[in-house]
Amino acid sequence: MSRHPFRVTLLYWLVLILSAWNGLRLWTALAWQDVLNEFSASPPPIVTAISAGVWILVGIAVLWSVGQRKPWAWILLIGSASAYSAWYWVERLAWQVPHPNWLFAVIVNLTGMLFILFNARLLSREAHERNIENRTVD
Repeated sequence: MSRHPFRVTLLYWLVLILSAWNGLRLWTALAWQDVLNEFSASPPPIVTAISAGVWILVGIAVLWSVGQRKPWAWILLIGSASAYSAWYWVERLAWQVPHPNWLFAVIVNLTGMLFILFNARLLSREAHERNIENRTVD
């Protein structure tokens, strides 16, 4: 099996890091639930635990589909990146105290989305080329 291009490897690491981050969020929400409830953390620990668990599962699905070079991996990647971005902004605007660093968050979010869209094109092209190479001759 041939190796992935460097850009796809970077994308793979990005998904792995975000999945690990959500694993840490899940562990923290469960292990420190009493303390978080005592200080009225927002969002509640159960919401944090559920959202972290969902994003861990989504990350595993994306990692598996990219690793297995599935033709639909780029669709899953774009969909999950869009959903993750929307979730981040909903959580930030609905539950968190306003922060003065909103411009930085917007720039990082847009840069990440552009990186993912740019690499998703590479995944879709790679899948298309693989389908052409594996055509059976009648």
